[in-house]
Amino acid sequence: MVGGASVSSATGNVAGVRIVVAGDAKTGKLSLIVTAATENYPKNVPPLLPPTRLPEDVYPDRVPITVIDTSSSPENRGRLVEELMRADVVVLTYACDRLETLDRLSTFCLPELRRLEVKVPVIVVGCMLDKRDDQHPVSLEQVMSPIMQQFREIETCIECSALNHIQIPEVFYYAQKAVLHPTAPLFDQEQQVLRPRRVRALKRIFILCDHDRDGALCDAELNDFQVKCFNAPLQPSEIVGIKRVVQEKLREGVDDRGLTLTGFLFLHALFIEKGRLETTWTVLRKFGYNNEIRLRDDQLPLPIKRYPDQWSLMTLLDPIRTMETLIYIGYGGDPSTAIRVTRRRRLDRRKQQTDRTVYHCFVFGPKEAGKSAILNSFIGRLFSEEYVPTTNGCYAVNSVDQPGGENITLVLREIPEAGLKKIFSSRDALAACDVAVFVHDRSHQASWQKATEMLLDVASQGETTGYEVPCLIVDNKDDLDPCLTEIQDSTLVSQDMGIETPIPVSAKLGDFSNLFKRIVNAAEHPHLSIPETAAGKSRKQYHRLVNRSLVFVSVGAAVAIVGLAAYRIYAARKNCSSYKTLSACLIQGCSSILLNAIEPRGVEVGFVVLLEASTRLVVIVMGLCGTLAEVAVESGVVNGRRLSAVGMF
Repeated sequence: MVGGASVSSATGNVAGVRIVVAGDAKTGKLSLIVTAATENYPKNVPPLLPPTRLPEDVYPDRVPITVIDTSSSPENRGRLVEELMRADVVVLTYACDRLETLDRLSTFCLPELRRLEVKVPVIVVGCMLDKRDDQHPVSLEQVMSPIMQQFREIETCIECSALNHIQIPEVFYYAQKAVLHPTAPLFDQEQQVLRPRRVRALKRIFILCDHDRDGALCDAELNDFQVKCFNAPLQPSEIVGIKRVVQEKLREGVDDRGLTLTGFLFLHALFIEKGRLETTWTVLRKFGYNNEIRLRDDQLPLPIKRYPDQWSLMTLLDPIRTMETLIYIGYGGDPSTAIRVTRRRRLDRRKQQTDRTVYHCFVFGPKEAGKSAILNSFIGRLFSEEYVPTTNGCYAVNSVDQPGGENITLVLREIPEAGLKKIFSSRDALAACDVAVFVHDRSHQASWQKATEMLLDVASQGETTGYEVPCLIVDNKDDLDPCLTEIQDSTLVSQDMGIETPIPVSAKLGDFSNLFKRIVNAAEHPHLSIPETAAGKSRKQYHRLVNRSLVFVSVGAAVAIVGLAAYRIYAARKNCSSYKTLSACLIQGCSSILLNAIEPRGVEVGFVVLLEASTRLVVIVMGLCGTLAEVAVESGVVNGRRLSAVGMF
């Protein structure tokens, strides 16, 4: 693997590099810039240079370089900070003959860059090398090693002399290289290990180049890889040399089939160790990776270009297709494990909480209510005055930031007015819905009336099928004058049905009153804002009456059982006055005991619970009388038909 890459593949299509030169006064900043731009040492220099453009043909990448001179004076600090924030790379200078300027780098300049959060590569340059005393030689490695250990953002250290034209072009070559071929995405300087993302990318590239899938790159495959990345074939002797270098350092890097994955990764680690970052970057960019080592949009299959939003949408609507896509792009694990299955929404409502991170919102509303405008604004599209009717349902998906930094994916599905019958033809139409929104044009009474009808239909469908969903009313076109009765009517409807007050929005003005966060909040509380129709309220009231009746019937039955048991005991022991007294007391207190036990549970206590309480009292009575077995046999209460009859009653 040798060089020779084209500019676009080697540089990642970088338009230009902005280099900011900073440092203490009289450390050679200005002479460095002028000499690099003109190849002549300046005799008369101004206090501050304007932005300087270096010739493009100086360096092989041919990327435009703009060098910015800065002043260290206090009155120019504001401009210095501004330029540092715009920099692609920072060059910090010190004077080779003044070691105190080198100390200032570690005590002030580098800490200040961190304080300002200037997260770009840094090149440390010792200027005026010609002025250093030759009788006291200083090792650059010895001096800079502790500083580079402390400040990992330093990419390169170099010394130069503008007067003697020593290493002046190299200064800006390394600065440009730090931007075009950065170290940080490839190598963790703190941990001294390769970045996991870089390893995964190279594994993918290896798999793509291993055409026969035998786990190694043969000579032909290695040559194809070279041609694809560097536009030049490898000579047979070069292939032998590559494999020999790998095998000497790592025996398992080469086998009888060719260069193994382990050897392929080792080879690129060797490039980084030797400072040949451009080689690895050329490979990565040729296979579609950007500077963050992520696949560019044009390299992804259409369904996952806007991951995670479109990916979440596809998974929500068609999980089988999601697994097929995972297999297609080479997902290494079991595709089914990449999909998280959540519990049923009905159970979420019962538990009054949910752990979902993707919510599905149905958007209902009459024609020209502004449903499409709301969906378009959700994904950043501009408002359009032109009305385009929606014939088929459409989707919009985006992430919604929540307090605490949590990121929720919200899917909006527009339901056209003409599609309502199709939606409600299925009993499970609302099974996939987390929250329903009803949009209407607040300036038209007919729009509000139609939206109300839709709200009633959805609420009735939920009550009938058990798929009740939180609902919100959206008063769209808040920029227009409202209908006279619309505000009052919409408020009354929301209060009567037990949901939130209508949310005024204006898609035209871009004022949405936190609509999307409120939709997510409603979905996160699945037991709230659920509308109740008149029929639903009547049905609930009927169930309460039935349950209350069962309570009193059950209590009466329990009292009868205990009374009967006490009477039989009394008849069996009529000669004993103490048993008479006990029986009478028990009969008189049974009703009070049962009611006191039931009252904290409410009138809708289960019938089985009442029956169990009744049975316990019978057992207590019989036990206290000392004739439990005898009475149980005689009365048949325990495990007998009489107890079963009470259960049926």
